[in-house]
Amino acid sequence: MADGSSLSNASGGAGGKRPYHHGALREALLEASERILDRDGINGLTLRAAAREAGASHAAPKNHFGDLAGLLSELAALGFRRFSFRLEAAARAAKAPEDRGRAIGKAYVHFAIDHPGLFLLMFRGERLDFSRPSLQEAMDAATAVLAQAAGSGKGGAEAPQALARAGRMVAAWSLVHGFAMLLIDGRLAGLLSHMPGTIGIEALLDEVLGGGR
Repeated sequence: MADGSSLSNASGGAGGKRPYHHGALREALLEASERILDRDGINGLTLRAAAREAGASHAAPKNHFGDLAGLLSELAALGFRRFSFRLEAAARAAKAPEDRGRAIGKAYVHFAIDHPGLFLLMFRGERLDFSRPSLQEAMDAATAVLAQAAGSGKGGAEAPQALARAGRMVAAWSLVHGFAMLLIDGRLAGLLSHMPGTIGIEALLDEVLGGGR
């Protein structure tokens, strides 16, 4: 499924460096940072590592992002924009309105499978700067998609109805996020090893999301 990210598509994947074009150093640094995140994990991503990976001067990341928190926050913002695109595309592709929530849930988990390092950066936010407008806007957009999927969009409902809608959203969000985290952390491998050979992650996810009922 496409991510809607020109950075990802232009980079030729995480396989190696590519020279940046004049005026595109910021994007090249973000591409390089994502490659490092995928390859070496969060602890391997430093300003110097990003500069080296992008073939830029050591001062370049600081000039564009200020500090490491700034770089990580802009990378997380890119992730949330890509994430929102995936969820929205899944919602549009759903054949019936009642299938929309399950389609978004699957897209949520598949994003985590496809981009585990980025997903963890986005949702384990102790190293992010939430005061950056780009990160806040990207997070708000993703939350809005989840709220709409759970029927918890903005409106003039009375407090009990609003609370019920918010409860549905949090319950659905907790379900898919918990599944994604268990999967990334390798906690589902033991369970699946005790299941019949034909049952894998997809079948388990479908059952969790109610596809078997």
